[in-house]
Amino acid sequence: MKKLLYTFSAVVFVACGASKDTATDNETNIDDAVPYAKTITAKDLGKHLFVYASDEFEGRDTGEPGQKKAVNYLKDFYVSQGIASPLGGNDYFQEVPSEYLSNNRRGMTLKDSENVVAFIKGTEKPDEIVVLSAHLDHEGVKNGEIYNGADDDGSGTVAILEIAEAFKKAADAGKGPKRSILFLHVTGEEKGLLGSKYYTENPIFPLANTVTNLNIDMIGRVDERHKGNPNYVYLIGSDKLSTDLHNISEAINKKYTQIELDYKYNDENDPNRFYYRSDHYNFAKHNIPIIFYFNGTHADYHRPTDTPDKINYEMLENRTRLVFHTAWEIANRENRLVVDKATE
Repeated sequence: MKKLLYTFSAVVFVACGASKDTATDNETNIDDAVPYAKTITAKDLGKHLFVYASDEFEGRDTGEPGQKKAVNYLKDFYVSQGIASPLGGNDYFQEVPSEYLSNNRRGMTLKDSENVVAFIKGTEKPDEIVVLSAHLDHEGVKNGEIYNGADDDGSGTVAILEIAEAFKKAADAGKGPKRSILFLHVTGEEKGLLGSKYYTENPIFPLANTVTNLNIDMIGRVDERHKGNPNYVYLIGSDKLSTDLHNISEAINKKYTQIELDYKYNDENDPNRFYYRSDHYNFAKHNIPIIFYFNGTHADYHRPTDTPDKINYEMLENRTRLVFHTAWEIANRENRLVVDKATE
């Protein structure tokens, strides 16, 4: 997650759509998700994360050699699973040039980098896109210490990989999503949400066709507030643009994962302003409904001690399954989410 606070102006346009669906408008199709959700396991998440947040990746600083190793790890995974790139062929990288990245609020000069993209085409509504995102970068090496970023945002990154694998298994079994799903790993989040900003300014698919963005940024740890009850996740933004999205999220969690959904940081008056501090915001400001999944900060946040041995993998598994089930419902319901709460 981006450490510094930024103030953004909300962009206002009312998106259209028509739906009176509930989260159970297609029970048979939704229940088809269960066996595929079970393929998302703590063991597999840990297997990925102990590589992705290892010293070999040198903290994945934007444009640096460790980040290049990270994007190749992601690409190799998608190739191994037979999950295609929306760019065609063997090109899984949306190039983000140095000139763009270096035009930032902090005055940093950054090297060329890339977002990693993979895609499962919808069977019935392929032009409507559900975007699942996580940022692939972290803080790099400082004063000789590697900032591994296991929680921030290695946890979100490996969650996307496991969700993508689950959707691909379903598609191979003839149960592919009705809507298309874009798996988007963005660069430069720690530098100011730069990779997601680049994507929304240069979208592979029109933003008007983007149904939602489910953004995962830190879901592998337990914060001090929940030490006595680790079965929780903070949800931010689910109700800000779409009542449909919020209701679906609540119903899906109740049915499948039974996690305490904590809305503490969804409060507009919360001084942390987390709603504006991760990649979902670059979608929200275009009136695309979002959910930001977050475990809160902890003592290892933005420290070299954010290592994979400290992740709660059982909680990471259940939180990842929540995102998967939510994405499955949104991708398969008859009607597109209604954006009914955009403000000027």
